[in-house]
Amino acid sequence: MFKWLKSGAPWIWLTGGAVSISLLSVMGLLLLIGWKGLSYFWPAPLYQWQTEQGDKLLGQLYAEEYVPINHLQDMQVELPSEVVEKGLIKRFSIKVANRDLYPSDFVSFLDIDLREKTLPNGWAVIERSRNGDFYGKPVGYVTPSGIAYDSVTVDLAKGLAVAEVMHEEIARIISDEIQVTSRGLERLRLAKRKRELNGQLDEQFLENHQKAKQKLESDLAISESRLDDLRSEFSQQALLVKDITGQTKQIPLSQILDVWYPNQMGFGDKVSHWFKQVWKFLSDNPRESNSEGGVFPAIFGTVLLVIIMSIIVMPLGVVAAIYLHEYAKNNAFTRVIRVAVINLAGVPSIVYGVFGLGFFVYTLGGSIDTLLYSERLPAPTFGTPGLLWSALTLAVLTLPVVIVSTEEGLSRIPGSVRHGSLALGATQFETLWRIVLPMASPAIITGLILAVARAAGEVAPLMLVGVVKLASSLPVDTQFPFIHLERKFMHLGFHIYDVGFQTTNIEAARPLVYATSFLLVTVIVGLNLTAISIRNNLREKYRTLGQD
Repeated sequence: MFKWLKSGAPWIWLTGGAVSISLLSVMGLLLLIGWKGLSYFWPAPLYQWQTEQGDKLLGQLYAEEYVPINHLQDMQVELPSEVVEKGLIKRFSIKVANRDLYPSDFVSFLDIDLREKTLPNGWAVIERSRNGDFYGKPVGYVTPSGIAYDSVTVDLAKGLAVAEVMHEEIARIISDEIQVTSRGLERLRLAKRKRELNGQLDEQFLENHQKAKQKLESDLAISESRLDDLRSEFSQQALLVKDITGQTKQIPLSQILDVWYPNQMGFGDKVSHWFKQVWKFLSDNPRESNSEGGVFPAIFGTVLLVIIMSIIVMPLGVVAAIYLHEYAKNNAFTRVIRVAVINLAGVPSIVYGVFGLGFFVYTLGGSIDTLLYSERLPAPTFGTPGLLWSALTLAVLTLPVVIVSTEEGLSRIPGSVRHGSLALGATQFETLWRIVLPMASPAIITGLILAVARAAGEVAPLMLVGVVKLASSLPVDTQFPFIHLERKFMHLGFHIYDVGFQTTNIEAARPLVYATSFLLVTVIVGLNLTAISIRNNLREKYRTLGQD
């Protein structure tokens, strides 16, 4: 036994066991998040119950749990004696949706208060753009010429196809015509104010300004008129739906996003519907205070933020590491810098957020507004939180990681390689640019991987320097300069916080928290795998030059 302990074999087993437990924990966490998030998009069946009072109830079974009897007795709930003896009782959480009828999306019932559930036919889940889903039985379709009762399914399918085209046309008019024209009017206003501040107003400019303004206002009125006509046409079509209480409700076609019959779907239909819902989650904009809809703006904002941060932090970190390792002498000044870099890596991220808000936003951004955008004041342009300041804040936050990683890579390059290059007549800069940096590139990419992993998951500093609950437009569009670094943006990490803790309908939004968390992990892993692939290729390329 002593020889076995002395041989070091136990430590090998302990190390292997620790690695295995860590991997299993990570995989278990990802499976939990993925299952709870992705199962949300599976079409759950609609069940019908009847309460002890004779009322009918229609909904999706959300959760089942056993509740101790003594808890219910403390709440003055009367229970039969045979139930009290069991000690536990089952409680159902049922998603009833239909906010038009119920005060909340979910109701809870004890097992003894409900009769056996059934699977009724003909009942549909109607996804709406407002007020959540509606569970009901379509009984008629309202068209401009009247109400059709016999061909509801056919008319609804045609109406949804037309509605999709009309939704796209409305979105196009808003984005390509109304918003563009409004920006043109704003540019005219700013141009006039700028000349007014500089004392350069003249009759010719005012005449041209008035003509251009009248032309844009005319175009805006035409676009708004077309938009009103489309919406009016939308309002003439609706779906008549009967709810579980027997009442008939009219749902305008403009509010209907999708309709499906979960109790009549086969396995293939359910798989197809699942992929469709996942795609909508990835490609649509959020709605209903982020508790419904998609997360595309958050995905776009997260990826764009990480890319801009990487473009900023990589040159700064690499240049600083090169100076410290290749040029600076080992004196008190460089030792202080190294200690400062190491200490900066341990500063809480919220401190960087306060620094970014005070220095980047108010000081640097305010100065830019005063110098370049005086005609926009007092409304700030860069003197307010935005994408650029968020990227700079995260660049400062991750800078120590890149510096330390790059220095480690530079220190692993054999001195003989440098001496050989210098002996052949190369200058120090040529040696650094053509020999040292390419060989150290795997370590530099490693620093980038660590920086991306930390920056993509940070939320606290972004809450102060640019991220918002809902952005009115993406930071990238077709208007010059195409990438608008001054705009606010959405972020997956903040979206998780907002949906999980700030929404009023937490039960309905909880699956979206899991789905968005799984998506954020997937985005981070995807960015890291891309960087790891680049690093491995570079490592193989320069292995023969002494890189391990």
